[in-house]
Amino acid sequence: MSGNKVALRSKELQAVHRWTLDLTSKRFQEKPPSNLDDPVGYRPGCVSDSSASQESKPDIIVKKSWDVALGPLKQIPMNFFIMWMAGNSISIFPIMMVGMMFIKPIQALIAIQQTFKMIEGRNAFIQRFVYFLGNIVGVGLAMYKCQNMGLLPTHASDWLAFMEPQRRLEWSGGGMAF
Repeated sequence: MSGNKVALRSKELQAVHRWTLDLTSKRFQEKPPSNLDDPVGYRPGCVSDSSASQESKPDIIVKKSWDVALGPLKQIPMNFFIMWMAGNSISIFPIMMVGMMFIKPIQALIAIQQTFKMIEGRNAFIQRFVYFLGNIVGVGLAMYKCQNMGLLPTHASDWLAFMEPQRRLEWSGGGMAF
């Protein structure tokens, strides 16, 4: 009795939707014939040689590891331009930029073992050193920006209350005097 309900239900659905296909029928489960023509451009004799790809695999690994190692150095010009565009004012945007300039290289230096875990060979030490150097340059750029913004305590008056602040030797101004 329940089988009749299911058959009745499927006939109702087919009647309602003429565009539907019953993919469970035998017509769709049959395998396509194997006597089809080859596609245009297919040559049965041309098969890629897997030994050639195996020979170039170490070269690809070395190239990718150098890309990882040079990544921080490639970011320095972009970061320098962003720092220049941010300006020397103390506001939220330059502070966020300087913060990210400190945080990202320090996180990369902490995770240097995970970054180069898979890399072995004669260039591994040099690649790690270049990666380390690039991140140190990034931290140095952030410190330079902090110095220009006046955030680093570089004078004795920044540390000691009884010392007078540094006197400006020169003042400059622009515009018109009223």
